[in-house]
Amino acid sequence: MTAKSTEPDAHPADAPDPEDPRKPDSPAEVTAPSWKYVLRTTIREFSADACTDLAAGLTYRAVLSIFPALIALVSILSLFGQDEQSVTSVLDQAEGIVPPDAWETVRPALESILTAPAAGLGLIIGLITALWSASTYTKAFGRAMNIIHDVPEGRGAITLNLQMYLLTALFLILGAVGLLIFVLSGPVAEAVGSAIGLGSVAVTVWNIAKWFVLAAIVVLVVALLYYATPNVQQPRFRWVSLGALIAIAVAVLASVGFFLYVSNFGSYDATYGALAGVIILLLWIYLINVILLFGAEVDSEIERGRELQAGIPAEEELQLPPRDTRASDKRARKYAEDVERGRNLRESAGRSQEDPAAARDGERRGGSDSDRRHRRHDGSR
Repeated sequence: MTAKSTEPDAHPADAPDPEDPRKPDSPAEVTAPSWKYVLRTTIREFSADACTDLAAGLTYRAVLSIFPALIALVSILSLFGQDEQSVTSVLDQAEGIVPPDAWETVRPALESILTAPAAGLGLIIGLITALWSASTYTKAFGRAMNIIHDVPEGRGAITLNLQMYLLTALFLILGAVGLLIFVLSGPVAEAVGSAIGLGSVAVTVWNIAKWFVLAAIVVLVVALLYYATPNVQQPRFRWVSLGALIAIAVAVLASVGFFLYVSNFGSYDATYGALAGVIILLLWIYLINVILLFGAEVDSEIERGRELQAGIPAEEELQLPPRDTRASDKRARKYAEDVERGRNLRESAGRSQEDPAAARDGERRGGSDSDRRHRRHDGSR
């Protein structure tokens, strides 16, 4: 359950190893009562952690990251060549994910990047800037995962930012690969196949296989979001956890249902006019983020059920060791100091933040501050 600690940055003390042999190794080893407990607590914790509010914040970060991410993606693609057919294919794919109202503003910038001569310092600087902007979503997702896992952020600013930048860079590379796969389809795939001597059968096989490759990329991205962003040492990396599988399946079904509703029953054009495309995009991103956080809650509560079945006291707080505690320990010390100062301020009726007993001892040893100033002044004369 969500810990209700009086300290702002409490974390599990002496948490067992994430791979503790007492824990069930597979879903089949989890007992029926444990599964019932997991189902009940998942729904309760999803509400207690305010995941719908967290999803709204993630949606805001995602919107801020979309255009820098697109610029970074096409910057990466521009390193592989800028023939006219590739440029047109990339822009056609990008147009499908950008609201029509914003596309006319974004298209010139993307065209200028894709048709730029060779990669130079400007491209590198632009790519770094886009990476920094796009990483805001990854960082926000990590904060949400920390809330779900009942753990404070203990990694220092440099370590945390470096990890999130590297993770975002990996996401962008995977996104570029996915975009290339889209580009290498249809007429482009046929042209490439003819150029390298592949027949129509090979091109047909590729047009089918590409969907499995894209699915693998999506699975890997979700797995990395769940595994690498929170400040907890989790059990060994798995390509597909149960929570990730649920999130991906529900996201696909929800997306299909949402766009069918928008196409056939929605009245967004009549309600929002020119902003309809933007509103639909925001709602869809919000829906995906809610589903991703629900999948993370499923994984978190499954881990709690495994720990409880193993006899580990996780009923109040998930028992996974944090990756780092230096930053959270420092915040806890500062918080304790502020509490002590506030207590002294209350006990002295607002006259001092210092401990009254310590202040009296200091006065007995060397007098008050004014006395010491007078003595220094007299000595100087």
